[in-house]
Amino acid sequence: MSKATNVGEGISVANASWTFGEDTPKKFTEHVRRSVPFYEEGHELVQQVSDFFVQPDSVCYELGVSTGVLIRKLAARHKPSVRWVGIDKEPNMIEQARLEIQNSGFKAENVELLADDINLFPYEPADFIVAYYTVQFIPPRLRQELLNRIYQSLNWGGGFVLFEKVRGPDARFQDIVSSLYAEYKLVQGYSPEEVIAKSRSLKGVLEPFSTQGNIDMIKRAGFLDVSTIFKWVCFEGFLCIK
Repeated sequence: MSKATNVGEGISVANASWTFGEDTPKKFTEHVRRSVPFYEEGHELVQQVSDFFVQPDSVCYELGVSTGVLIRKLAARHKPSVRWVGIDKEPNMIEQARLEIQNSGFKAENVELLADDINLFPYEPADFIVAYYTVQFIPPRLRQELLNRIYQSLNWGGGFVLFEKVRGPDARFQDIVSSLYAEYKLVQGYSPEEVIAKSRSLKGVLEPFSTQGNIDMIKRAGFLDVSTIFKWVCFEGFLCIK
């Protein structure tokens, strides 16, 4: 096995072995804020979109809840009668989410955090589901079935928000967007060595689809109404309405 290398924020990962477990959750909130363009602005957009779908008696899900930052904001925005369920496969990430929510001072009685597999979870009928840079880490062979289950679990008129890193539509555009994103990370203060190490760690772990690839998958699941609501180079947010 190759030697672990620092990818920023003190996170060390070897080639093709990025993980959301082990010690990563303790440093993840800071790391993702620096790594993903307009991360906080995306959270704000999701909150605003949620206003169109969340009702006082709604059940809502965040898939890949990580450290719980977004679900905490959503729960605080809406009435306490709304049930918010955050799911993450990594128990350490759920533990960190509980800790960060507790330290924030937010009384999260209507937030349930579960260490579970979003591909197998028995969803209740829901009005709003969010996957914020999560599906890109699901093996491609499992993604369509996950989107199918999301569609089936939504009430009619419910909303699904999907944020993903996306590939360029062809090799030339992919070269350009990859270069632009590398430049972004350098501006954020990451060293060239950290940028390369992170890219190497994600091989076989992060598998983005193109914009069209995501739209095709969303429509195969049954969604007819789909629109891009956010776009920055190789990062995109989709709103899908059942």
